Amino acid sequence: MGRVLVVEDEELIRETVALALAEEGFEIIVAADGPTALEKLLGAADGSKDAIPDISLVILDLMLPGMNGLDLCRLVRHRGMDVPILILSAKGTEMDRVVGLEVGADDYLSKPFGMRELIARCRALLRRYQSKAKSDDTSALRFEGITLHPNECRAFLNDVELNLSPKEFKILELFMGRPRRVWSRDQIIDRVWGYDFMGDNKTVDVHIRWLREKLEEDPSKPKYLKTVRGFGYRLG
Repeated sequence: MGRVLVVEDEELIRETVALALAEEGFEIIVAADGPTALEKLLGAADGSKDAIPDISLVILDLMLPGMNGLDLCRLVRHRGMDVPILILSAKGTEMDRVVGLEVGADDYLSKPFGMRELIARCRALLRRYQSKAKSDDTSALRFEGITLHPNECRAFLNDVELNLSPKEFKILELFMGRPRRVWSRDQIIDRVWGYDFMGDNKTVDVHIRWLREKLEEDPSKPKYLKTVRGFGYRLG
């Protein structure tokens, strides 16, 4: 079912939630304070031995010792961790819920709550994220060893992320959308820079050279970005 991190300082609530989720087939990790939860969530990026990989869902109390739940949620999102977060809190006003959602939580459940509702919300969050992950994966563009994720503005060569400028990314996206199609300089300018671009179209040659330096094993003998003499460039 997935690995769930339960962050709650009240032992009775923490253990009750953990037991209920474990009975539903979830693997449970617990933390009683903010710093411990942060270490388990983000420590992997820093090589910490206490980090817990592949956390599928976080159930987060707000009133925590060491670091409150809002700050923890904000830090997790600031570090770019895309994990569903469900806040549990005795603070149940509309403003409390709005603040929780605006700092990055996906759902908000006020105490006291029923276990059936909690489990249903957990399952709904996991379904939503799994559906999103499938959608993101199907939108990826692939050509041989290159993978490009338009929604994330990220590109990989043989599973190693490329450090591309915005224009380099857009050029590569254009080529990967139509592999082996020949694009002239003017067509690339129109698609990437826009019809109102007033500069020299030789800027395309410069960006192609930079892209080759990042993509090609030998930029002087390109495997991916090839020149078609008298016409332009193509991918493959």
